[in-house]
Amino acid sequence: MTARQQAVAWLVGLAAFLALVFVLGDVLLPFVTGMAIAYFLDPVCDKLEEWGCSRIVATSLITFVFFVFLVVVLMLVIPLVSAQLIQFTERVPVYFTSLQEKIVLLMGYVESRLAEEQVRQLEILFASGSKTALSYAAGFTNHLISALGSLLSFLTLAIITPVVTFYLLRDWDRIVQKFYCWLPRKRVAIIREQVRLIDKILAGFARGQAMVCILLGVFYAVGLSLIGLEFGIIVGFVTGLISFVPYFGMLFGFVAGIGIAAAQFGELTPVVMVAGVFLAGQILEGNFLTPKLVGDRVGLHAVWIIFALLAGGSLFGFIGVLLAVPVMAVIGVLSRFVLGHYLNSPMYRPEVTERKAKDD
Repeated sequence: MTARQQAVAWLVGLAAFLALVFVLGDVLLPFVTGMAIAYFLDPVCDKLEEWGCSRIVATSLITFVFFVFLVVVLMLVIPLVSAQLIQFTERVPVYFTSLQEKIVLLMGYVESRLAEEQVRQLEILFASGSKTALSYAAGFTNHLISALGSLLSFLTLAIITPVVTFYLLRDWDRIVQKFYCWLPRKRVAIIREQVRLIDKILAGFARGQAMVCILLGVFYAVGLSLIGLEFGIIVGFVTGLISFVPYFGMLFGFVAGIGIAAAQFGELTPVVMVAGVFLAGQILEGNFLTPKLVGDRVGLHAVWIIFALLAGGSLFGFIGVLLAVPVMAVIGVLSRFVLGHYLNSPMYRPEVTERKAKDD
């Protein structure tokens, strides 16, 4: 098979993979989730094997403990979150009324200090900004509803995910070994090195970022609750859990927290305290959590992560969000591999061609 035929075969395979993800997104969700969980738990299973457990015993024990822990957490969290969501829905009109009253007072104060033309321009600017904000909010709500629909679909297939996790975790080493056996013998060392780099990036980002999100969620929830912010627990946890999207999680929590605080409290001090919690969270994340748990070795820039998550969600829904970071890790490793070859090629370094000519 020529190089051109190989390239065509790989492109056809990639197109078929994308088509399957697009068409079978909801069906693939429990399988991709099970694969992700198995990937997370495989190092623990390997450690138990080192301690003398058989693979089947280690797999059964880890899968059972993980899903029992997950069920217990969901049983504790879901009632609390559901209650707060219901209360929040009931309180939204009150918040809007309170905020509207404060905005009217603020506009009255501004009008008394500005000329009539400046006031008119400010009103036009405010109306335009409000319309844009409502448009973005509506779009975000639609995406959120779509994601929740996929999540409900996932919950209805929850029985499949543990089964997939168990079998993948049990056969993980054999699957990896079989994959390596199928590689072209001439390029096996190069491909294995690239797979090792991809695994390093995914392990560093996914496992580390998961811990960062959980710790941030606990920090925000405790901090906002101590201030007395209504729905501080749900705002804090949601902010932490969506912090895997760089900057978006903090901005979402900051806007929601400041909006609720401004409507709830009649003075400035609690609002400043809420802002202080999010500022402290950013300092904690940027200087301690992310450097310790994720580190600089990940090699995934924040801009690319944001782009990958948005593009994956837009094209393939919730399944696209799950696959976004692994796909971006593969693209990053392959891009650096191609770039390294280019930097050592005659196209970039003419002296390489001259050196070869002298050797000949």
